[in-house]
Amino acid sequence: MKRTFFCTAASLLLASAAAAQAPSVAGLWQGGIQVAPTNELKAYFDLKGTAPVLTGSMSVPQQTGKSFPLSSVVVRHDSLLLGAEALRGRFAGKLSADGQQVAGVWYQNGAQLPLTLRRTTEQARAAAAPRRPQTPQAPFPYQSQNLTFPNKQAGFDLAGTLTLPTGKGPFPAVVLVSGSGPQDRNETILGHQPFLVLADYLTRRGFAVLRYDDRGVGQSKGTFKGTLTTDFTTDAQAAMAYLRTRADIRPHQVALMGHSEGGAIVWQTAAQPGGPDLAVSLAGPGLPGDAVLLRQQKDIARAQGADSAAIGANFRLNHALFAELRRQPASLPAVELAAKLAAVAQQQPGLAAATAQQLAGIYSGPWMRAFLTSEQASYLAKVKCPVLALNGTNDLQVAADENLPAIARGLQAARNRDVTTRALPQLNHLFQTDPAAKADYGNIEETFAPAALQIIGDWLSAHTGAKGVAGR
Repeated sequence: MKRTFFCTAASLLLASAAAAQAPSVAGLWQGGIQVAPTNELKAYFDLKGTAPVLTGSMSVPQQTGKSFPLSSVVVRHDSLLLGAEALRGRFAGKLSADGQQVAGVWYQNGAQLPLTLRRTTEQARAAAAPRRPQTPQAPFPYQSQNLTFPNKQAGFDLAGTLTLPTGKGPFPAVVLVSGSGPQDRNETILGHQPFLVLADYLTRRGFAVLRYDDRGVGQSKGTFKGTLTTDFTTDAQAAMAYLRTRADIRPHQVALMGHSEGGAIVWQTAAQPGGPDLAVSLAGPGLPGDAVLLRQQKDIARAQGADSAAIGANFRLNHALFAELRRQPASLPAVELAAKLAAVAQQQPGLAAATAQQLAGIYSGPWMRAFLTSEQASYLAKVKCPVLALNGTNDLQVAADENLPAIARGLQAARNRDVTTRALPQLNHLFQTDPAAKADYGNIEETFAPAALQIIGDWLSAHTGAKGVAGR
């Protein structure tokens, strides 16, 4: 018993001594994560306490105003280890002798990115926050209602915001549908809120605008994981059906406006009974999903400085994977599909087995599988309502020069005579002015090009007779 007590006491003394010798890391730290050759994200780590009891949070103002709690903060001798489970990331670095710098690596989703942290101040963080001059500020010359509406088919409620012009209704209305990934009602990305900007502009021009959180996001019920584009289409249908029950909305002047994947949702919705009276696609696809992604991969790689050989090798790899995916029946279980895709990938020279498995897992997932095999032409051929389709010439995600002609061809098959397609010069996927075509969304102050807003507003007004005032 005496020996046990002595060992325990000695361990406690050693632990206390180590804690006492551990350098203080409390305070605000900042470093740049180079996520692409032309895109650096400034990350801030706010650490509190004294070793071994340390806590902290992480923020990336270019992406969001939120802070994420760190799951672990550990100091071992001259090493700093940070865990960020909420972001599936971690940091490991070595403290400098003066305790003013930590040189290390940020690990996230298989990537290993150099990251050097340096002490900074709250004032410096506030000064570095990106400017978003187009974000609307109160007071607003219109009404705003937070509400819920049912998706009866799916069995849950969606939550959103409806803005209503001043004056006597009923008003023509617009439903905004977001792009891929879990999006809130403002389609918030890198500090930008394009749907908030759109809603503000259109409401000032005399339109009621409904924007809503994706299912499983924000205040909306339901589950986002595993949801397909066809499921999101039922959410858009529910939004339109709700608006048509309101006395302050013109039931035969309800437009559906979708961005990116939201454009595909517009086509699917407009091809069915009870669809929109007007359809607006913003950077929406017209090509099959696999063709969209192959072009996207090439354009982004070129913008990031990849050479022709690397771009060609990547094209051959993914073209082979997509061809194999299309050869397999839709009923094939995801696990079996992943195995077949991995086998194809491993035939490519120089590709690591782990990379092959990772690609196979991504492409066999429910949403990606459905997207890659999607055929927009089958929906476009059934769209009879007036259509406005806009894409930016500097869009690296949905190329205007291929997708806009495909949209036009599909609508010709429907014998649709009221179609406007426009490629907007120098605009990127978010409709920001981006002359260099680098898709550096977070570092561009503009949220939505005013010229694009005017084109949308003018087209909607011409089709509805709305006579609001666009100016602020």
